[in-house]
Amino acid sequence: MLNDKIAIITGGTRGIGLETARTFAKNGAQVIIFGSRQETVDKAINELKKENLSVAGYCPSLNNYQEIEQTVKTILDRYGRIDTLVNNAGISADKPIEDTTPEEFDKVIDLNLRAVFYVTKAVVPSMKAKGDGVILNTSSMVSIYGQPSGVGYPASKFAVNGLTKSLARELAPAGIRVNAVAPGITNTDMVAALPPEMIEPLIKTIPLGRIGEPQDIANAFLFLASDLASYITGTILQVDGAARA
Repeated sequence: MLNDKIAIITGGTRGIGLETARTFAKNGAQVIIFGSRQETVDKAINELKKENLSVAGYCPSLNNYQEIEQTVKTILDRYGRIDTLVNNAGISADKPIEDTTPEEFDKVIDLNLRAVFYVTKAVVPSMKAKGDGVILNTSSMVSIYGQPSGVGYPASKFAVNGLTKSLARELAPAGIRVNAVAPGITNTDMVAALPPEMIEPLIKTIPLGRIGEPQDIANAFLFLASDLASYITGTILQVDGAARA
């Protein structure tokens, strides 16, 4: 579905990002993952290469636009173009507002929103030059319903939705589609570490009767990145088993 496409995936070293990298590569893409540290990037690359998948990686600071811009230039020099960007890197928050420091709030906004803007800004000129491209953002079910604590996280994801819808309108004349995937509760390592007494009540709120798997989310990204979604832009695709917070 993605034969010969060049795809960047931020936060591609674990969880949803790693599974999306694997799924894209299995579908013919040359995948470039961005990670926070060289050792985690190397570990993910080695894991995927053992599966005979085509993958490379870098670790620019996603809070440093100059580093991102230089890394994108390096990728363009090597591969000639960028077809798809998946802005997946992010962190969560769960503290009540009175316990959340301004620095903690800023950290969430910096990675979950500002980095999305930075990486998108860096790749758009090359996409415009070739007349097409796909930009996909990781949102969350809490971008629709909010959450009872940790206000920075849903605030950042509400903003990602606004960025997605606005850029879809701005970039459509250039042939660039912009969409987001809003996962529900997903069986990543973070969720797997939670005790059953926390997870089981959450599962009861999901009509499909289970939490999502990273592959469920990766499949949504694959569809939106592919030509099957060529007339879809500005959409926030919920992948949450019809959960309602």
